[in-house]
Amino acid sequence: MPTYTLTVNGSTHSVSVSPETPVLWVLRDHLNLVGTKYGCGIGQCGSCTIHLDGIATRSCLLPVSQVSGKITTIEGLSKDGLHPVQVAWKEVDVPQCGYCQSGQIMTASAFLKENSTPNENDIKTAMNGNLCRCAAYNRIYKAVALAAEKMS
Repeated sequence: MPTYTLTVNGSTHSVSVSPETPVLWVLRDHLNLVGTKYGCGIGQCGSCTIHLDGIATRSCLLPVSQVSGKITTIEGLSKDGLHPVQVAWKEVDVPQCGYCQSGQIMTASAFLKENSTPNENDIKTAMNGNLCRCAAYNRIYKAVALAAEKMS
């Protein structure tokens, strides 16, 4: 099996896996970074969202053989959990079951990096690809807006 060298959360890791192994499983099974969740497995729910060179990316669809950039997972977003999106998430009390939260936060943080002054429609459009089975969407939108305020 080929060996791949990945930069994840600022650290370099080597893994020997099949080229088509999704990054999601490399993170969870080989690097023990279980904050990134498996949801649908077809890139439709957003639970597996990570950053690849700062861009929100579905890790369940990304073969390890195609990764050449830096990966950031929810564990690497902030060492102390004080990223403005994480702080806003707590202040708004977004989590219900919590399963989708890491993907939601990774999508929101990548979005706010690109658009620091979003309006309500911008937020809804950006978060549209992340599903929440608890339907906490209003709290998610409120937290993203609050995070934008904190970041400006």
